[in-house]
Amino acid sequence: MSNPGILIVGPSWVGDMVMAQALFKLLKARRPETPLDVLAPAWSLPIISRMPEIRKGVVLPAGHGEVGLRKRWQLGRSLRSEGYRQAIVLPRSLKAALIPWFAGIPIRTGFRGEMRFHVINDMHEFDEQKLDQTVKRFLALGVARNESLPEVPMPELEVSRERQHAVIDRLQLSRERSVVAMMPGAEYGPAKCWPLEYFTALAEMLSVEGYAVWVLGSDRDSAAGETIAAGGHAVNLCGRTELEDVIDLLGLCEQAVSNDSGLMHIAAAVGTRVVALYGSTSPGFTPPLTQNAVLHYLSIECSPCFQRVCPLGHFRCMREILPQAVLASIRDGKS
Repeated sequence: MSNPGILIVGPSWVGDMVMAQALFKLLKARRPETPLDVLAPAWSLPIISRMPEIRKGVVLPAGHGEVGLRKRWQLGRSLRSEGYRQAIVLPRSLKAALIPWFAGIPIRTGFRGEMRFHVINDMHEFDEQKLDQTVKRFLALGVARNESLPEVPMPELEVSRERQHAVIDRLQLSRERSVVAMMPGAEYGPAKCWPLEYFTALAEMLSVEGYAVWVLGSDRDSAAGETIAAGGHAVNLCGRTELEDVIDLLGLCEQAVSNDSGLMHIAAAVGTRVVALYGSTSPGFTPPLTQNAVLHYLSIECSPCFQRVCPLGHFRCMREILPQAVLASIRDGKS
């Protein structure tokens, strides 16, 4: 008889999905014979496919913010034949816990939240002070309720050398120079974004230093990428790549300069040195999970505010991180 698996209901953000690999690694280390599947939005499958701990990704049929009760019921019923022994529900919403309940999974582990009694039957208390990092919140659901948290396993996404060559050829990118990636976007909002004129100035400085610069992001970042590339010192790849392409391209870069974003966490997980820029958010809460990173965070009196837009209008937390300081960090990490 096959070993009954665990279904993990994953998070809805790129960075959180990368950080969740710490939990997957913990579970696999403790139960190496137990298959792990992840229920997650379709966009996250390229990330999940690069995690060797995961057997398969299961596509969540409901869109972000959608209750989709019937869709969840139908998927839950279809998963009954999988015979999962446990579900671990990372989000704290009621809707996130419904599919494991509909699937009849006997142990449904999650935090207390949104009246989930009975739907979650292995309830963990949510201690915001003790669980002061996103990754700790994920790990806490992989250990017994009275157990101390282990050391955080670092995420490690697999990189495909074959796909690297293919995407380099398709985009006609040169490998004559060492590459610094720039990721100017952040899904949460503009308060997390270093000014575009600073990225542009840094790209010019890096060109003088002998680097090539690739700007990476989604379609929504295309205009920002064009602005940075306008001076001729960077290649704008925003919107020209799929998420799995970005994983492989970041694996080719010497360093990456990034806002606190999902792509920052991907860069950390493929082993690229990360120069991370924090303003409205805290590097203590969502740090890049790597030993190979330098953080720029000014910790001014109003930061972190965790707002999407600067509530005071001055945006000092990012504007006072100057390009010259970031360039110095890149020089320090030059391989």
